This record gives sequence, C-alpha cells and structure tokens, in this order.
Amino acid sequence: MTYCGRCGRDLADGGHEDCARALALEPPRYCGTCRRRMVVQVHPMGWSARCSVHGEVTAD
Repeated sequence: MTYCGRCGRDLADGGHEDCARALALEPPRYCGTCRRRMVVQVHPMGWSARCSVHGEVTAD
C-alpha cells in the first residue's frame, strides 16, 4: 500500500497512527494502491469496499 485507507494521503508522509487505530474499527475509504475513493458498504456481518480499478476488499 502506498496511500492511507482512511485519509488518502501518502503513507510516507507519516502521522497515520490515528488512521491506523480508526481502520481497526471501520472500513477503508480510499484505495491503498491508487488513492481513489472507494464505494463502501457496511452490513451486520462486516463490510466491503470496492475500488473501480483494483477491485473489492472485504471483512466478514
């Protein structure tokens, strides 16, 4: 991953400790590869996030 899944900024910039804690509880909003906003669906058994270029990531 090159980009933060929560804020979309470059991971090399540092300062993503808060983002890492939040991502432990919620789905990513940005694709870690291309930084595009993802379509996120939260359901009772987990979540799914889909990038239009790189496909789907799920947590069930």
